[in-house]
Amino acid sequence: MNQNFLEEMLETCSVSGHEVELQKKVIDYMKDVSDEIITDVTGNVIQAVNPESSTKVLLCGHIDEIGFIVTNIQNDGSLKITNAGGVRAILYLGTHVQIKTKKGMVNGVVITNSALTKKSDLTCEDLTIDIGASSKEEAMQYVSVGDCVCASTSYKYLVKDRMAARAMDDRIGAFIVLEAIRKAKEKGCQIGAYGATTVGEETTMRGAYWASQKVKPTCAIAIDVTYTSDYEGVNANVTGEVALGKGPVLCHSSIVNKKMNELLEECAQKLGIHLQYEIASGRTGTDADKIHFTNDGVPVALVSIPLRYMHSSIETLSLQDVQEIIDLLAQFLCTFDETVNLDPLKG
Repeated sequence: MNQNFLEEMLETCSVSGHEVELQKKVIDYMKDVSDEIITDVTGNVIQAVNPESSTKVLLCGHIDEIGFIVTNIQNDGSLKITNAGGVRAILYLGTHVQIKTKKGMVNGVVITNSALTKKSDLTCEDLTIDIGASSKEEAMQYVSVGDCVCASTSYKYLVKDRMAARAMDDRIGAFIVLEAIRKAKEKGCQIGAYGATTVGEETTMRGAYWASQKVKPTCAIAIDVTYTSDYEGVNANVTGEVALGKGPVLCHSSIVNKKMNELLEECAQKLGIHLQYEIASGRTGTDADKIHFTNDGVPVALVSIPLRYMHSSIETLSLQDVQEIIDLLAQFLCTFDETVNLDPLKG
């Protein structure tokens, strides 16, 4: 796995609806391995290997992150914002942020005071950003309404194989998609392997829908993060027992194709990879939900990366889990062929 490119991805602001800069980096990174690179008007980038094949497997990992959008520049030069995705406002009080503008990045801080810290129902509309300007006119020289905002944090390596950063959800899934496509081609994958870094998952889920409509896959796998239950304050009885360093997570859900899960289990057994499981009684809350309802109904599976501290600036994972998911997906792409029947009532 190319950790240098992972670090570059994590350093790039890609708030939902503002993914173009990072997608351009993806195109540049994958141009040496893709037989075809497909883009669309919504902002998706899709890597294709063996596009001439009639058997197509689509991997999807969303490349957008949660953040904010500037809604108003006030008379004193401060900025008001609203959320782009599932932001928890309390986590941003007294923190550094960065505003992505047409002229480049502008630094800011989210103001904090005793009234805000005591507010029990804090929302994103309560947050105010100070960029150092003294008036609306001065602030408008640097930022505009509609600019996006994300936390100004960097990735950190912790002990063992742990890594923490903002936007692991789902930058790590997008990274895994790219690395799995690379590895599958190296292993001699024969089918059409498509890797989509999708946009807009945190806000509209539009990217996965249009990627699937474009590719018309035989089946698809969404790669996203999932909650672990291995730290204080988390209830393992809700979705299942999941821990860092214990391997990829498969999902038992009414929307997930059981035969795809079985094939993933066979691939994991062949590679000696330990699997974990989560439960989603209905929809999964990931790109898989949108993909399933495209075309004539696409069979889907969900492979998740165990993640601590979801939707914070310290999302933490195990790089061992990441590598095992890359290996698992590459094996799936090299195992799947036109003889596999995903109809649960046949075969």
